[in-house]
Amino acid sequence: MFDKRLMAMCPESRKYIIGNIVCQWTELLMNAVMIFIISNAVGMLYSGAFTARGMIISLAVLGVTLIVRFFMTKKTSEMSYLASKTVKRAMREQIYRKILRLGSSYREHATASELVQESVEGVEQLESYFGLYVPQFFYAFIAPLTLFVLFGISGSFKVAGVLLVCVPLIPGAIVMVQKIAKKILAKYWDQYAKLGSTFLENLQGMTTLKTYRADAYKNIKMNEESENFRKITMKVLTMQLNSIIIMDFFAYGGAALGIALACKGFIEGSITLQSTVFMILLSADFFLPMRKLGSYFHVAMNGMAASDRIFKFLNEPEPEEKKESLPDSGLDIKIDGISFSYDGDKNVLENVSLNIKDGTFTGIVGESGSGKSTIASLIMGRNSVKQGSLTVAGRNISDINEENLFRTIDYVGLGSTFFKGTVRDNLLMARPDATDDELWKVLEECNIDGFFRSEDGLDTGLTENAGNLSGGQKQRLALARAVLHDAKIYIFDEATSNIDIESEEIILDEIKKLSKTKTVIMITHRLMNVKDADVICCLVNGHISGTGTHDELLSGCESYGKLWNTQKALEEFGKGGAVL
Repeated sequence: MFDKRLMAMCPESRKYIIGNIVCQWTELLMNAVMIFIISNAVGMLYSGAFTARGMIISLAVLGVTLIVRFFMTKKTSEMSYLASKTVKRAMREQIYRKILRLGSSYREHATASELVQESVEGVEQLESYFGLYVPQFFYAFIAPLTLFVLFGISGSFKVAGVLLVCVPLIPGAIVMVQKIAKKILAKYWDQYAKLGSTFLENLQGMTTLKTYRADAYKNIKMNEESENFRKITMKVLTMQLNSIIIMDFFAYGGAALGIALACKGFIEGSITLQSTVFMILLSADFFLPMRKLGSYFHVAMNGMAASDRIFKFLNEPEPEEKKESLPDSGLDIKIDGISFSYDGDKNVLENVSLNIKDGTFTGIVGESGSGKSTIASLIMGRNSVKQGSLTVAGRNISDINEENLFRTIDYVGLGSTFFKGTVRDNLLMARPDATDDELWKVLEECNIDGFFRSEDGLDTGLTENAGNLSGGQKQRLALARAVLHDAKIYIFDEATSNIDIESEEIILDEIKKLSKTKTVIMITHRLMNVKDADVICCLVNGHISGTGTHDELLSGCESYGKLWNTQKALEEFGKGGAVL
């Protein structure tokens, strides 16, 4: 019922939790004072000893008590807010720092949608845990003990003792459902994460689904997952309602028992009328804090189920601190006997070895699924090398400082990311100290300056992921940003796919220009783009079928020859169709 890991993670919230408990306890005392004044007034009226002066004093004390109680209630809410605010900030900082420490390899531990859900919805659930449940957890034990003393002083330790014995029945009911609740809530969060991941995937692939008319099928699958989530949600609600019924039985049954005993004592003459009224009005307060704890318990269990997923991610093993730096020259990339699998079952790469010399133009070709992009991912450090070795300038890729690696190697893929803002903002990410003249220069090199000059220049606004640009314009802008970065090694991963011929030619010309002074690795399915490369590596089903120049592979590599002849025939057919 109480998770020490969460408290240890956010020690700053303890002072607010203690403040919350003190405020609630003070509020309880003020409530007891109010009821004492009322019961005393009832007793004096019954005996005929109530005077005008006594009424004025009682009303004055009652007014002061109400004011103090009002401020304590307000302060309790404030302390609850501060505790939850502190923990939300701390948890999100922990998750963010963990992602930074894991670097690009964080994808191996959790998907983007899972991290978003944990950072947003999961952390929001912890707001109730720290702001409501934890303070109530301690207060629910302090309040009955306080009332036990007050009841005893007021006239009957017997009634107080019976009520105190009944109080633990409520946490007993909580413990009974705790194990069941934990299992159900774990399934709830698993299904919730799965539904969120599916929704994000369908949203991102909406154009593809519409193109292939597969949106109806995905809609059916989404509905099935939604129905599964509805069912598990109903199970959670059923469990919560059933446990609330049990807790209400003990809470109100215990209060009724206390009232009956107080009345019995009054009839027998062992308790005064003042004490009887005091006990009747306060007997429910014996159980209400524990009953409230039971209500918060279900919210807390939801938060703890979310925290289990968060802690699972936070406890993922981290790579050791990378201290190696790359030199300015001699940046040979050596891949030696690498085998790699994404799921631990089927290898995408199988015993791949490849040497990429500094300052050369290397092409990596092959059919879709042959492992081309996986090689780029390993060179960029986005995935960890688990079998074989990959070195840059003789340094193991796993030992190279990530910041230094990204300064040295630039990656331009088919889906380059742009952020909402201006063209200038997105370009300056590559080199913050670049002048406007330098920005215009790279835009001119990539032949996209004319378009932006016709708009608002460098202040041309970009929507989310540059949705207001065409595919060719986005790729040329991505290339301009990469050129501005002035890296030593460039990896172009299908950078000319799905764009117009004019943009493709502009990008290819710039890549060839870069290859004269930089190390360029071009991954492409179109062999014509790397025909003039110094070295071409042909991949087939994760294996290297041949390495050499274009002419060498045509004569010595059957797989490359088939690809070349097939693509050449298709291009000639396309040209003939165009003439017709």
